[in-house]
Amino acid sequence: MSRFDVVKVFSATKARERVALGERVTEWLAEQRGKVVVVDKVVSQSSDNEFHCLTITLFCSNWKSRPEDSQGRRERSHSQNG
Repeated sequence: MSRFDVVKVFSATKARERVALGERVTEWLAEQRGKVVVVDKVVSQSSDNEFHCLTITLFCSNWKSRPEDSQGRRERSHSQNG
């Protein structure tokens, strides 16, 4: 796993909340554009007799803490693509 400074956890137990979870993640990422880079993620599901919990955990690096290349551009993490 790459170095990270920020951990953001999204979770939902109700069906309607689980359906909207992806939209919540997308909205947060849009708000953070230019501030953080996702370097890893974990998606997990747990359940008992009554509830099913979906959790999406994002591990992020502060954009300004990313090293610059020889052209002065911030390096991106390779794990962002998948």
